[in-house]
Amino acid sequence: MLPTVKTVISQQIIDALRDRIVCGGFDADQPIRQDALAAELGISKIPLREAFAKLEQEGLIVSRANRGFFVSPLSLVEAVDVFDLRLQLEPAATAEASTRLGESDLKAARAALTELDAAMAAGQPSAGALNRTFHMALVGPCGRPVTVQLLSRLLLLSERYTIKTLEPSGRLARARAEHQSLFDAWAAGKSEAVAALIVAHISGTRDDLVSELKAQEPTSKVAG
Repeated sequence: MLPTVKTVISQQIIDALRDRIVCGGFDADQPIRQDALAAELGISKIPLREAFAKLEQEGLIVSRANRGFFVSPLSLVEAVDVFDLRLQLEPAATAEASTRLGESDLKAARAALTELDAAMAAGQPSAGALNRTFHMALVGPCGRPVTVQLLSRLLLLSERYTIKTLEPSGRLARARAEHQSLFDAWAAGKSEAVAALIVAHISGTRDDLVSELKAQEPTSKVAG
C-alpha cells in the first residue's frame, strides 16, 4: 500500500524537526514555542502535536508538566549507555552483514558513504542523519531484524552526540578516514577486520564524548 499524502507530510514534519533538534536549532533551556513553530511551518497544531509525540518517543524531546516540550539535554549517562549498547550489537551485526551483502547492498552503502563524506567535508548539519544512514546500510544485510530495529533506535539517539564529537579540530578527518576503512573492509567481506574497525570507531567516539561531556559536567560520573 502506498503511503497517503497525510502520512508523507507527517513524516516530513518529523524529519524537519528532528534535523533541527540534532543541529541545535532550539534553545535547550526554553520551551519549544508551538504556536510560532506551527506558523513557521504553515501547519496546524494537530500534526505538530503528533510529531512531538513521535519525537518524545524517540527521546529527543521531553514534556514537562505545565511548561510544554523541551529538547532533551545531552547527557553523559545517556551517551555512555547508547554507545556501550552499540558496542554490544553493532560489531557482530556489521561483520555478519559483510558476509551476506549483495550488489544492491553494496551500492546503497557506497552511496550513503559518498553523501556522508560530502556532508562532513562541507560541515553540513545533515551529517548526523547521514551517519546513521551509512551505519544502517552496513548493518542491513545481517539478516537479524530485531538487531536492526534496535540499532536503528540507538543510532537515532547517537545523532546529536555524533555532531558533538565532530566539533574539535582533527576529529572530522579521523572520522572520514575510519568510515572509508570500514566500508572497504565491509565491501571486501573481511568480517574480522570489520568487527575490529567498528569497535575502534565506536569506542573512539564514546571516549571523545566522555571527555567533552565531562568537561561540561565536572561533577558527572560514568557508571561502571
